Formats: sequence, C-alpha cells, structure tokens
Amino acid sequence: MVIDFHTHCFPTAIAARAIDKLAFASGGLQPSTDGTVDGLRARMRTDGVDVAVVMNIATNAHQQQKVNDFAASINGGDLVAFGSVYPDSEDAFEELERIKALGLKGVKLHPDYQHFSADDPKMKPLYRKISSLGLITLFHAGHDYGCTPPYGGTPEKLEVALGWFDSPVVAAHWGGVGCGDEVLARLCGRDNLYFDTSLGYCMMPKHYAASILDKHGVDKMLFGTDTPWHAAPMEWRLLDSLSLTAAEREAIACGNAKKLLGI
Repeated sequence: MVIDFHTHCFPTAIAARAIDKLAFASGGLQPSTDGTVDGLRARMRTDGVDVAVVMNIATNAHQQQKVNDFAASINGGDLVAFGSVYPDSEDAFEELERIKALGLKGVKLHPDYQHFSADDPKMKPLYRKISSLGLITLFHAGHDYGCTPPYGGTPEKLEVALGWFDSPVVAAHWGGVGCGDEVLARLCGRDNLYFDTSLGYCMMPKHYAASILDKHGVDKMLFGTDTPWHAAPMEWRLLDSLSLTAAEREAIACGNAKKLLGI
C-alpha cells in the first residue's frame, strides 16, 4: 500500500487557471496532472498510489469556507483532504472548529502564500487552537520557488513554532526545501514532528536525505510527492537509493501515515 501524504487538486472550474498560475510563478514547472480531482486519481492509478492526502490552502480570508467546503466534498475513500484557514481572518478560530466538524483530519499552512512568519508570536493562539482540536498541521517548509525571500517557513522559524503545538506537525519537503543543514541542526529528532518526502527528487541531495533519515528516524517520515509538481516514481528514485530495508520502506510508504491519520 502507498499513501501519498502531499498532493494537490482543485475544483474543476478553476483547476486549469490555478495550475497555469502556479506553474508560471515557479519558473515554468511541468505539471503531471490537469489539477482536477479526476486528474489526481488518474495519476494515482498510474503510479500505484492507493490513498492521497490532498492539501488545500486558503490564500485569503474570503476563500476559507469555499476551500474547506471543497475539501469536505472530496474527503473519503481514496482521498483524505486537509482544510485550511487564513491566519489573519477574523473567523479563523470558528473555521477551525468547522474543519473539525466536517471530519477533516488536518490543516495546511503555507507561510509564504498566506503572508505570515511561522515564528510570529501572533500565531501562537492559532496553533494552540489547532492543538486543542487535535488536528494535524502540515507546513510548507523551506524555500518556495514561486515566492521571493525572506521565507516564512524555514527550519529556524518552524523550530520556534513547534513549541506552541501539542498536536502533530508535518514539515513538508524533507523538513525544508533547500535547507538541509538547518533541518539537521534544528528539526531532526523533535518530538511530534514528521517530515514528508515531497520535492526530494533532484532537490534534496542524497547525503542530506540519508542524514535526515538517520537523525530524525524512519518512523517519522511520510511518503509524499507534491503532485502535480512531482510524481511518485520520482520520489521513489531518491528513497530507493538510500538502502532502506523492506520494513523501513513500508513504514515510509504507508505505515507511519496510517498511524498518524488513524486509518
């Protein structure tokens, strides 16, 4: 079984526009799907992915309800959808409660798209609210090729933010795109913190990946791709170069995610 812990798709009406905008902003990335739910499922079948965790992001306060309604509409079966809140929204706390009531298991936060720094003290009440609801939080971590620095989700900023959570946190992209040394120094070994493997292939040098696995532990790694920007065969090429045992590969492929998601 394979659970892809980091994927994206959009409502059909906006999928093409969203994909084109994101691809252009990131330097012309070639997507592996058309951005729709059906496109994601087709890619899953091609790549042997059994369950995809879909990350949704509210990039402004007015999007929150629509984003989470979409997440709820696709949540179930082979898709596990996360919701999102815009941190500066006046009703962010109420929307977190609605996310919980909708049966969504977590929230996606992207500091650069949502215009905040992960270590800003103003975020502490939001993190505490997320923790009180028992929701998982996945952060975009490290650099983002579609945004300009300074970046809001670097390891040193996430290190501070982790002190304000009591619920599980996932730092995407091996703990931080382009931040191998900082991940090793600041995040590896932290309790209640997971990394996903998305955007590792050709972006996380092999020696950093091996060191992160060794220091953080295979039991805190989640297979992920960031589909449609990478795809499962790409990420497995990196992972399969790291001399994993069969049990370690299984844990990363699905075992750790099943425990974290309670499925």
